[in-house]
Amino acid sequence: MSNPKFKVIVIGGGPVGLTAAHALSQAGIDYVVLENRLSVTTDVGASLVLWPHGLRVLAQLGLLKPLREISVGMCRTQSLTLDGEKYRDSHVLDVIKNNHGSRQTIFHRAHLLRVLHENLSEADKACILTGKKVTDIVVSPDGVEARCADGSTYHGSIIIGADGTHSKVRQSMRELALKASASKVNKEQPYLSEYRALWCTFPRQAGFETGDAIDIHGDDVSLQCIVGQDRSWIFLYERLETPTGDRVTYSRDDVEAFAARFGEHAISEHLKVKDVFEKRYTAGMANLEEGIVKHWSWNRIVLVGDACHKFTPNQGLGYNNGIQDVARLVSELHRIVPVDNSASLPVGTLTKAFSRYQTSRMKAVRKDLKSSAGTTRMSVWSSWTYYVLDRHLLPSLTLVEGKMVSLMMGSTISKGPILDFMEGEEPFEGKVPWKNRIAAPKKSTPKALYP
Repeated sequence: MSNPKFKVIVIGGGPVGLTAAHALSQAGIDYVVLENRLSVTTDVGASLVLWPHGLRVLAQLGLLKPLREISVGMCRTQSLTLDGEKYRDSHVLDVIKNNHGSRQTIFHRAHLLRVLHENLSEADKACILTGKKVTDIVVSPDGVEARCADGSTYHGSIIIGADGTHSKVRQSMRELALKASASKVNKEQPYLSEYRALWCTFPRQAGFETGDAIDIHGDDVSLQCIVGQDRSWIFLYERLETPTGDRVTYSRDDVEAFAARFGEHAISEHLKVKDVFEKRYTAGMANLEEGIVKHWSWNRIVLVGDACHKFTPNQGLGYNNGIQDVARLVSELHRIVPVDNSASLPVGTLTKAFSRYQTSRMKAVRKDLKSSAGTTRMSVWSSWTYYVLDRHLLPSLTLVEGKMVSLMMGSTISKGPILDFMEGEEPFEGKVPWKNRIAAPKKSTPKALYP
């Protein structure tokens, strides 16, 4: 299994996996991406929201212009009761733009995947392999193997698991650690679901303003509607009767039955769920896992994104944290991998780098997990405290809500990691300075006219 050149095997070709491909390419590190689906741009899922610190990393990768063309900034938030009574109308999101130079930005997931893939070089596109269902992972003292259902095998120096919530890489990492009698072994089911959600996307309706975010709150259920340029997305949330760590798959009949139960609920002062669900492009449903995996790496295997931490989607922090994982991990690899990829590094060097990566990310991940969990629970009025806060206290604090947003999110955003080996201009500047500034391009020394 000896592999004299350093090579990364990325398992998972979703948003985080393709972001890793861009970052590894910029770092000059050889890689291959193995994706289970037959296409990396399959239209599954709904919308993704990028916060300024996530979009800033993608700007480093040269993706800002094409991403701007397929996205809209979030401008206004509204809160309604389930019967359509509006009790809050706010432009507090302007604070994020003023503080950090960019709004929260809305994308259709499939469109973002297309931009990520299309903006790879032809050589890099050749490294994105589809129809590759990984069935087994083998680790040796000097390398790794990823074996696929089609009989193919890929050799490398490390494996990055970017394969999502139900990660095959995380499962294999645990099994290998148990066989090796390792002292640090993850739980078999590291996440717990207390809520489930249905999502669908549909044509933008009359009366919806581009960039609006509409939250509809009630007892044990809530809705969220986000308005894009030519389409909108709704998310219907419901508390489960019993929390579960088991994976649950919902059928098309389940989706339609769930939507029918919500059909009479308002998504605006003039529209109900049934009015838009019948016009849907796509729809899906899943339990909402929450949690942080205790150990993000073992030996030559390391996890990123939903494979190692999972949030509820209300605040749109999932992909942002996956981007930040990639930025920190690839920056660590850039420091230790020889420029010419000439050596497969000893496992001790790798595990130290993986440990630094996880340590650097844990504080922000814990904070975002707590923030996302609180937002979800407040939306379904899971306690009397959340009800009073959402329904009465926050609507009365319009003069100070900007300061509250700055206090809660400003530090996390301003400390967002970057690809620290890359030079370039800062894409966004606001009132709050970045803690990790992008290094300005070095100016070349002009040659003397005369010797």
